[in-house]
Order: sequence, then C-alpha cells, then structure tokens
Amino acid sequence: MPVKNRFAELLPEITAWRRDFHEHPELLFDVHRTAAKVAELCRSFGCDEVVEGIGRTGVVAVIKGRTDGKGRVIGLRADMDALPIHEQTGVPYASKTPGKMHACGHDGHTAMLLGAAKYLAETRNFDGKVVCIFQPAEEGGGGGREMVADGMLNRWGVQEVYGMHNMPGIPVGHFAIRPGPMMAAADQFEIVVTGKGGHAAKPHECVDTTVVSAHIIVALQTIASRNVDPLKQVVVSVCTVETDSTAHNVIPQVVKMKGTVRTMEAKVQDYVETRLEQIVEGTALALGARAEVHYQRGYPVTVNAPQNTDYAAEVARKISAHVDTDTPPLMGAEDFSFMLNERPGAYIFLGNGDTAMVHHPAYNFDDAAIPFGATWYAEMAETRMPAA
Repeated sequence: MPVKNRFAELLPEITAWRRDFHEHPELLFDVHRTAAKVAELCRSFGCDEVVEGIGRTGVVAVIKGRTDGKGRVIGLRADMDALPIHEQTGVPYASKTPGKMHACGHDGHTAMLLGAAKYLAETRNFDGKVVCIFQPAEEGGGGGREMVADGMLNRWGVQEVYGMHNMPGIPVGHFAIRPGPMMAAADQFEIVVTGKGGHAAKPHECVDTTVVSAHIIVALQTIASRNVDPLKQVVVSVCTVETDSTAHNVIPQVVKMKGTVRTMEAKVQDYVETRLEQIVEGTALALGARAEVHYQRGYPVTVNAPQNTDYAAEVARKISAHVDTDTPPLMGAEDFSFMLNERPGAYIFLGNGDTAMVHHPAYNFDDAAIPFGATWYAEMAETRMPAA
C-alpha cells in the first residue's frame, strides 16, 4: 500500500493549514491561536469529542470507529509550538512574527495529524477509539509532561501512544526507527564559582575564578572519557561562561557557567549528576575557591517499546520501501518521552529531504512529506485496531 489516495486529494488543504501555522508561530504554552484553529478544524471534521486546555493549552480530539467491540484506544501525538528564531527561509509564507519561527517542523506534524483526523472521521474504518493529541511546549516547556499530569492518558483510556518527527537528511518518503532508547535525556546545570577578585597585575593576592572555571570545564570532560563506560553515550557540555567583570585588567570575583548533560540510560544519568557535582566542588576547593552546582533534570530518555516499534515499522513498510529499523539514537531530547514512560508506544522519524537541519533559521518543512506522515498516522489506527 502506498500513501492513501485520500491524502493526495487532501494535500492542497493540509498544506494550506501547515503554511498558515508557519506564518503564525507561537512559543511554548502560548499557542492559543494554533490550538483554537486545531480545535475548530477537528470539530468541523465531525470528531466525536474535542477538548481544549489539556496540559494548559493542549487539544485532544476523539474519533470513534465504526465499531468498538474490543475497547481498544490508540493515541496519536503531534506537537504545536515553534522556536524563538528569526526566520531566514525567504518563502512566501514565512513567519509574520519577528523572532519566532517554526524551525523544527511542528507545523508539519500538526497539519499531518489534522489530515489523519479528517480521514479517520470520514472513514471510521477501525474498531475502537483514536485519541488525537495536539501538544504544546515541546521545545523546552515540557508540554508532554503537563498533558500526562493533567490525566489525559487515563481520562481517555489510551492504551498505546505513537508520535512522529520529520528528519532532514533522510529522503522524503523514507522512515527511520529503532527499539529501545531513541533520543537522550536532557538535563541542565548552572555552576557558580566564587573566589577573590582583584587587580589582574596582582594575581597572587586573588583566587582567580577564571582559572578555576577553566580547570572545571576541562575536568568535566573526564566524565565521558574516564568515568563512564565508553560503550555508553554521554555528553557533558559547558555552553556559557559569564564573569561579574568585563574589564581587561580585573580578576572577577564570580564566574557563572551553564551547560547540558545528555544520557541514554537512567543509571548513567544518575551517576553523571553525582560525578559532576563532585568534580566541580572538588576542583574549586583544590584551587582555593568555592563552587555551587544547581542541577535540573529535564526530559527523560525517549524509549521505544520493542513490540510497538515493530508495529510502527510494519505500518511504515506498508507506505514505503525504505524503512530503517536500526537508525542510530540521537543525543537530542523529546518530551514525548513522558507519554512513553506511561504507556507502551513508539516514536518514528519521517524523511524531510535535503533541507537545513531543524532549529536552523533556514529550515523548512517539506510539504511533499505530508501524504506519507498523514498516511502513517491513519494507518497506525487502522492496523492496530482493525475493523470488526
């Protein structure tokens, strides 16, 4: 089975929705226009239930199958938020809001799930219920966590949940997935180093926080190279360094650093947090300074359940002859992980072609991918809940 013919017919309409979302990007939980349009469209499709305000600004649309003999419920998720990036694509439908841009393709994800919802509401060729989940605040806000905390999965009895993300570098119409860890946990930290400031010409009278911070930055790299099993994936990156002085001849009293930790296993995540604090505090103490670490857990590891990965790949093979079932895991993070921690399911990549990478100001979702993604969403429902 190639893409469903109905999505070829709907392509101009779905593309128009996608480009409208692209022109009007919204950030984090402030997706009021987007969510309102999603809810309006779902009601116009004849969805049986449309509820707004789940997880603050999320939308849930429920579609009942022609029959419901087995009580099956499948969740399909798309994200709605954009990024604080100034767009540089030059496309006619570019962002109308300076400093905001759909640079990750969430406009495409939302449009594809809307297309699937319209098709499923028209055909209802399945036995059970489909719960279409339109999520806010994937880009750092934890909207997936908020929707789960709001009782979404229990309220609608979701038994399995599936998500999708476009991926530049993979040809349009191709899919990629893997069982187990698919994307990393993402934590963040802030380090405050306090010493004794003074005149740069008299370093012996100071405790130089810049030198201490340099030693800390280098020492933190030993976590990956000398502390963690080299077969385990881990990234520790110090990304910003800020002193309390901008003068060329002043040794600063305080240095603040911020960074991120990426891991693929919970045990490694726990260990890295502990080891990072030990290295920072010990290095500072050895050099006569003090250091405080503020460590914050972020998104968990995105883990595909093996059996559900097989289901997702099986559906992808119905649509495409190119399905990679051993794609390398990515050290990026995804808050669909909060839903996968609660229910079995899987997350799959859909090719976006030879485009700029996501989170780049020149990135643009390829509308040619829409029929493939919309078909996958719809076919997941029909395959997992075949009509009685």
